Amino acid sequence: MTQEAQHYLLNRADEACSLLKEHIKKDHVVRIISHNDSDGLSAAGVMCNAISKQGGKFHVTIVPRLKEEFVKKLRSERYKLFVFCDMGSAYPDLISKLKANSIIADHHQVLGDQDKEYENLVHVNPHLFGMDGTRDVSASGVSYLTVRGMDNADLTGLALVGAFGDMQCNEEILGVNKMILDEGINAGVIEEHEDIKITYKKEESIYKALAYTFNPALKGISGDPDGAKAFLEERGLSYGIKFDELALEEKDLLKEELIKINPKIFDKVYSIPRETPALRNIEDYSRILDACGKNKKYGVGLSICIGERDNALDEGLNLAKKYRDSLVKGINWIRKEGSVQLDNIQYIYTEDKARKSLMGTISSIGLDLEILDPNKPVIAISKMDNIIKVSGRTNMDMIRRGVNLGYALGEAAKSFNGAGGGHNIAAGAVVPFKDMDNFTDIVDEIVGTQTHQ
Repeated sequence: MTQEAQHYLLNRADEACSLLKEHIKKDHVVRIISHNDSDGLSAAGVMCNAISKQGGKFHVTIVPRLKEEFVKKLRSERYKLFVFCDMGSAYPDLISKLKANSIIADHHQVLGDQDKEYENLVHVNPHLFGMDGTRDVSASGVSYLTVRGMDNADLTGLALVGAFGDMQCNEEILGVNKMILDEGINAGVIEEHEDIKITYKKEESIYKALAYTFNPALKGISGDPDGAKAFLEERGLSYGIKFDELALEEKDLLKEELIKINPKIFDKVYSIPRETPALRNIEDYSRILDACGKNKKYGVGLSICIGERDNALDEGLNLAKKYRDSLVKGINWIRKEGSVQLDNIQYIYTEDKARKSLMGTISSIGLDLEILDPNKPVIAISKMDNIIKVSGRTNMDMIRRGVNLGYALGEAAKSFNGAGGGHNIAAGAVVPFKDMDNFTDIVDEIVGTQTHQ
């Protein structure tokens, strides 16, 4: 990412900030539409917090995806400013037809003419300036850039919650994410230190905490409570107590043994020291929001982001507990069932209601644990009446070989009057159920051309 590209993106974000300030000054209610995952909820949270600090008002709707019909319905709403977070870059033409001003704060691949300018729309997206929306910045980061001109360094932590939720910070924090991190550290909002990255280690027995640790993935342990118990027993460590109850030398032994499985288990950890304990660790915060999104409790997730925590945080923590148990079940299901292999991709398929919202996540974990072939993208398919909902996932090695799932799913879906798109590493689509086999064949073909160039 060049300094020049970042400069242009920041200029565009400042333009959006000026428009937002103008409407807040006029006492207009800002209409916010955002995505339902942890990045979308964080992005909406950043926007709502910034507007509140200026004494402004907002009306938020959280949706699983932006559909043309939904945008067309907005034409009948009498708001003066619409803000689309973590979505909208697929429909700039349509959004520009709203009888109001609009801001798109997105990081997905842009569809249509990237150079087109609109009179009543400010489009803030890293892809417009040759940057990578998969690694450089998430939607919550783009939202932060959009409100940064109103002195919002206190929102840097929440801006990074979405980046962690979108798996942007797994290898290294780069680009605009790094800029946001540095601003947060300088403002005393974010702290960085090295630690063992076992999730929920304060809440759960050590074997459960290890089984719930998916990022980084621990082969033979992640998603496998019995495997985690065996691992601890073989090393003479108690499995029924919490991590903090281990003696110092036991903690050191555990750390050494886990590093042998995956060195990334001891790494940098980022926290928001002024936050309530359950939300201090940025990754834990993103997991709680993810669980709210997966369980369609969008209001709970948004309430946590904007600080209305009375019952919301307890509910969020319960949802996170349920969600991690569901992930363990999902991983076991993949272990048993495996995937259907095509030449260049593999796919998994379910009609099970409880599993549908987890398909993308368990695909990513399956690749990391190598339960699924790490050399092929996974297309996770859920049947919904007469359509299928598709989540595509791959890894950085496949990206380096040329895979772009956003393009592959988008192009294949068009053939069946479906819709699709997203990032190179993670994307989605919706197509008719009757076309499932043809759809997977076309995705297989497109990925084949991407990797054999």
